[in-house]
Parts: sequence; structure tokens; C-alpha cells
Amino acid sequence: MMTQPNILWICTDQQRWDTLGCYGNSFVRTPNLDRLAARGILFEQAFCQSPVCTPSRASILTGRYPRTTRTRQNGQDIPEDEVLVTKLLADAGYICGLSGKLHLSACHPTVTPGMERRIDDGYAEFHWSHHPAIAYSKQKTNHNWPTNEYNLWLLEQGAAYDPKPFGGSGHVEIGPSAEHHHTTWCARKAVTFIEANAGGKRPWLFSVNFYDPHHPFDPPLEYLQPYLDRLDEIPVPAYVPGELDGKPAYQTIDHEKAYGGNAGYPFDKMKDKDHRLVTAAYWAMCDLIDDQVGRMIDSLERTGQIDNTIVIFMSDHGEMLGDHGIYLKGPYFYEPAVHVPLIIAGPKNLLRQGECIDSLTELTDIAPTLLDAAGIERHPGMQGRSLWPLISSHDVSPDPRGTRNDVYCEYYNAMPWHKGPAPQATMVRTERYKLVAFHGEPLGELYDLEADPTETINLWNDETHAPVKLDMLQKLCDRMAWTVDPLPLRRSPW
Repeated sequence: MMTQPNILWICTDQQRWDTLGCYGNSFVRTPNLDRLAARGILFEQAFCQSPVCTPSRASILTGRYPRTTRTRQNGQDIPEDEVLVTKLLADAGYICGLSGKLHLSACHPTVTPGMERRIDDGYAEFHWSHHPAIAYSKQKTNHNWPTNEYNLWLLEQGAAYDPKPFGGSGHVEIGPSAEHHHTTWCARKAVTFIEANAGGKRPWLFSVNFYDPHHPFDPPLEYLQPYLDRLDEIPVPAYVPGELDGKPAYQTIDHEKAYGGNAGYPFDKMKDKDHRLVTAAYWAMCDLIDDQVGRMIDSLERTGQIDNTIVIFMSDHGEMLGDHGIYLKGPYFYEPAVHVPLIIAGPKNLLRQGECIDSLTELTDIAPTLLDAAGIERHPGMQGRSLWPLISSHDVSPDPRGTRNDVYCEYYNAMPWHKGPAPQATMVRTERYKLVAFHGEPLGELYDLEADPTETINLWNDETHAPVKLDMLQKLCDRMAWTVDPLPLRRSPW
């Protein structure tokens, strides 16, 4: 009889924490994830270790920090000697599969015209599709990703990825119908894997790596329409004119146009209707994700595997969505950029049920948690802190060893196309304060999250907060020191 749990690991891309009903959003329709949280564990304060995809994903999969993994940028290849948790699980007998993106190596068609380069990642089944919009052959660049499995599947269905501009501003598109959407395809692959492994003698892990709700904001029209019917009710982004004065210049640059001026979304030139429409499209994509999560959970129940499967739902980082006058992501650490959803659910004999954990949590903690759940020794290079003592149902009360006093995040020129000097920044956040240091630059950020939860007022140069700033800088120095690679281990006999 199989005793190790199966693991369904769902990771979205660029989804901020406040996009689910269980996190308090009254607009979205996320009944499946809300039910998952109700029967599992909802982490109220989970934070990524980089606000950018590749460094965050490398950190998540290794349980190590971005600068430790030496994977600090999008477009950078993870070193061959990094050890993914999926590799450790595979070596221990798990069958591992993936659908969607991996994004641990360079994967732009101008660099890698085929599938992204892989290390020994443990995935025996690999349905790779980094990005749904691979209609590069129709664009002037004439680039293509022939191994993108989603596009091949569309060809089999007699369909194509051909989004249409919507709303007249160019900020939102109408993507394929739900039937042919990239999100749906990722879930279909997971369902097939789940059904194929029902009754098997080996435990399995399947990574579902949705591209959504990452831009371009391209939901199916049928998912966008309910928001269009109440567009005027959707709040505009949280932004106070002039709030970027006295903050690092990168934010002003991205306020004018995202991605260092390379990706549009000029905040001041967008009307309130434009802002609301982008939010509507983003939320519609989250609703589609929820429906597909429901399909995967249904397959677990239908095949009798729900009582031996841990389900994780999370995202690699957040999305500014116009808050602070900025869209997408970049060298900033506001809550919308680094605070992510995290739900872990599983059978009663393994996990606590229907609880919320409000202590600070890092995504580095997930890899060692999975190893504990499977009864596998953790890799000595891991730096995360296992959440298992907090979430295991074996103890009457949660073990405080899984809690943190602060969380840490890095941005080391992670998006090198930004204008000006390459930003090198680190963040430390406690329950009350957040400090961001831009290394080599005179200006940083300090926020009192209790008095100023919207992070509008930068206290970096406020003399009355000098003692707080000094204390936070000490915490940041400590965290930077503790991210030193624990490998190679000392091999001397003493």
C-alpha cells in the first residue's frame, strides 16, 4: 500500500494575493479555491523571494535564495549543479510531471528556438509551453517555438492563438475561448496524468504551471463579460498623485511606461475606464484558473486519490495592477508585487483542516515542506524552513518552529532591460515594517505597515524613524549574511 502522498502543485504566474474570495475579494468568482482553503490551510502572509519569474521559481524549486542559486535574472540559466525538489522526489520513487512553463533557463525564441534548456529536474513527463502567445511566425520577427506543446495541441484542435484587441486602448485582449485557452490546456494535461496514475504503486507529483494571470491580459470573452456588466463598480488602482516623489527613480520610469518604458501601460495617459478594464481582465483570468483547479480536484475525487493527495496553490510573484501608479512588475517590493496566495490542503491524517496561518511565510519554505511530507531527508543546500511542524495534523497544536520574524526578497538586476544603472535591491519585512535598500544608491524605502498599509509614505529620510531604519538595516544585513550558500559542506574530520 502506498503511504507517501501524491502532490498536485499548482503555480500561477504573476498572481497577487488579493485575487481570491478566501482572501477577501468580493468581485472574483473563485469557489473551488475558496473550498480548498476551507478544507486546508490558508497562509495569509506568504511572500516570494523575488518579484520576477526566473529567480523566484529557481528559489521555490530549490528552497534556496535567488543569489544562492545564482539564478538572479529572467533569461539566465540555472546552474547544472542546483538540485530541484522534484529531482529529490523522483530519486525517492515519485513519478513527476509538468504542464505549462518551467522558466529556469533562457527561453526566448531569439535565444532558444526550441524548448528551454533543462537540468536534471526529475520530470519524467514534460508538457512544456512557456507562453501561449507563440504566434511569432505571424509577427515581423519570424521567430517561433516549434516545441511549444500548447500550440501543437491547438493545431490538433483546428484552433489557433489569435487574440483580439479589446476596449480601444490596447491594454486588454480577448483570448481564445475557455475550451482552447492555455490555462485549460495545462489543466487537461494534469487531469490526464492524474487519471493515468490512479491505482499505481508509486506516488506522484504533478506541477501545473499556468501562465495566467500574467500579461497580456487576455481572458476569454465569456469570463470577461460579467465584469463588463459592472465595470463602474470596480475600484481604480490605489495611487496618490505625487507619491512617487522621494522614492527610487525606477518607479517613476515604470509609471510612465512599464518594464522600464518597454511595455506600455502609461499610467497617467490611461483613463479610469482603462484601469478598470485591465483589472477586470486580470480578475477574469483568475476566475478561469479557479474553474480549471476545480476540474483537477474533481479528477482526484473521481479517481479516489483525493484522500492521499496534497494540493498546493500558489503564485511565483504578484502584479502591481496599477497600484502606486505602476503596472506589471519590476525593481519594487510593494505588497502587490511580493505578497502571494498560498493554500495547502490534504487528507485529515496528514494536514490540519480549515485553518488560517497569519505568520510570515517564504516560498523557500515549500520545498523542505514537501520533503517532510514525503518522509524524505532534506537536501543540505536548502535554506527554507519547513512548514510541516505548522501544518501537520499529527500534533494537537501547531509547532512554532515553522514561524518567521521577517521575510526577505531580492532584485539583482533581474530585468536587465530597465533604463539607467542596474538596480540591485533587497527587502526585509516584519509584521509592522518594510525596508528596501537600493545598494550603491542614496535612497531606499521604509514603510510603517500599521500606520500606512498602502505603503504611500516613504519614511527613509524621516528622522523620527531613524531608530527603526537602523534596526531594519541590521535585520537586512543579517538576512543577507544568512543567504550565504551552505554548500559545499565542510569535509574535514573535525
